[in-house]
Amino acid sequence: MAQIYEGMYLLDNAAVREGWDTAKSIVTNTLEKYGATILSARRWDERRLAYPIKGKNRATFLLAYYNVPGDAIPAMRRDFELNETVLRSLELAVDVVPDSEAEFVTAETSEDFKVPTPPDDDHVDFVEEPEDEFGNRPRREDRDEDSNSDDDDDDDSDDGDDSEDDDEAVSKTGKA
Repeated sequence: MAQIYEGMYLLDNAAVREGWDTAKSIVTNTLEKYGATILSARRWDERRLAYPIKGKNRATFLLAYYNVPGDAIPAMRRDFELNETVLRSLELAVDVVPDSEAEFVTAETSEDFKVPTPPDDDHVDFVEEPEDEFGNRPRREDRDEDSNSDDDDDDDSDDGDDSEDDDEAVSKTGKA
């Protein structure tokens, strides 16, 4: 028996730049492959991700409503996981398609609708930590300590002239 599902799909912006209809068809063709009847599929938004996914900082979100037998969902999810264009997917069973969805689909299918080109900021800048002589990378705690170890002096004022500090140290210890 078919159930109505709401699916949210995060698409790689590189594919969206090549063409929205092509990127959208990757999702819709996969849904149809598993016997889904698509009720609506539209661009929801393009956003910065909370954390990098598959090396990307940004994605375009596609929102779809469709009827599909529940036993097709696991295989369909696996197809989305293996697809390089779909960064992440989420399917939820719903009772009805929201009434406002028809308005959004109509707007997207109109002739004057144009998907904005996603920004180029979609790659994660990865800085590799250098290895020590044993081939180990520093742990996070060690990196944090190293960044704070430069400021061992309790005196917050640093005028660049250390000669006065040296004179004070000599007078307290009596040694030069």
